[in-house]
Amino acid sequence: MKISTDIDSKYKELELKVCSKDMTGEVRSVVSELHEIFDRNLTGTDTKGNKRMIRRSEIFSAYSEGQRVMILTLDGRYAVPQKLYELESELQEADFIRISRSEIVNIRKIRSIDMSITGTIRLVMKNGYETYVSRRNVAKIRERLTKVREENS
Repeated sequence: MKISTDIDSKYKELELKVCSKDMTGEVRSVVSELHEIFDRNLTGTDTKGNKRMIRRSEIFSAYSEGQRVMILTLDGRYAVPQKLYELESELQEADFIRISRSEIVNIRKIRSIDMSITGTIRLVMKNGYETYVSRRNVAKIRERLTKVREENS
């Protein structure tokens, strides 16, 4: 890996560029880490009304609950002001994927995958939370998980 620095007054803001011949697991990992460092954190509100900064790496799942969007972390559940589609577009480049109409999950936080039920996939997250992939997303999830597994090999 080659790292270089270019300090010049022509730059108005910090600019980071990752260059590679192929999209490898290492490239995805570096980009993911850069997003963790530089992307803005989310602000969530717990059940008592306390606000908390939530790092993207802490998120297990984001889902719709009634008219609110909730973020599930190891510490608990937090309401966020964004709509689910807004979160999806913000988190898409990181390790998040939509599993149903009302939920997106962090694929790095999946502990196990149960495909024994015909036509569905049950995900068990590292915090013990269980959720299901909707039928329309099963093929997309399998493809993405296979790609992640190949990159990490």
